[in-house]
Parts: sequence; structure tokens; C-alpha cells
Amino acid sequence: QVHLVESGGGSVQTGGSLRLSCAASVLRLGNQCVGWFRQASENEREWVATMRTYGSVYYRDAVKGRFTIYYDPDQNTVFLQMNGLQPEDTGAYYCAAGSGLACSRATQKSDFYYWGQGTQVTVSS
Repeated sequence: QVHLVESGGGSVQTGGSLRLSCAASVLRLGNQCVGWFRQASENEREWVATMRTYGSVYYRDAVKGRFTIYYDPDQNTVFLQMNGLQPEDTGAYYCAAGSGLACSRATQKSDFYYWGQGTQVTVSS
């Protein structure tokens, strides 16, 4: 059974940084489309970034220039480096993998088969 496990969340002040990790078991993330989503308490889960490991990366406009998604094949882990964090970045962050769509179009929750349990990010002003 595929497991995705996120870690690295926490509480930071505005302008701070965090690095989230998404470690996969059973599923090799190489050449997969892997995504990060986030969900504030009462909002829908929204797409943050996706990447085709060994390929292109995609970001929502609000995080471009601040967040970086990348893959470490030795650890079979996808990371989300988040710099310049703002209060509006607060939420539970989830990684997802196993999309049947082209990665450039995989921006909805329903586009991915596998999900992690989430890690909380809180940014205070």
C-alpha cells in the first residue's frame, strides 16, 4: 500500500521559512507527477505546486518566487521549500502523487490518487 508522509510543518513569523518533506513508501516518485496542496481551516483544498520529477515544475501565482518544489531520488522524497512566508500561507499542507493527467493540468484534489495526512503550517504576523 502506498504511503505518503509529510513532515516539516510548524509555526513561524511573517518572512520566515520552512521546508516540507513528502516521503513515499512503495511508490517510487521518480517520473511521477507530485503535488503540494494546502487547506486553510474553512476553505477548500487548493493547489500550491506540482512537479514531474525529473521534469517541469508549476506554481500557483501567489507562491511563485517564494516556494520551490524539488525531488531527492536518494530519499524518494519531494520537498517544498517555503521562503518569505505570509499569514495567508497558513494551512494544512498535503502532498499528493499518482495523477493520470499531464502534470501541467493536475491542479485539483480529484486529479491525484494518493495523499498524505498533512502537516500544519502557521504563519503569524
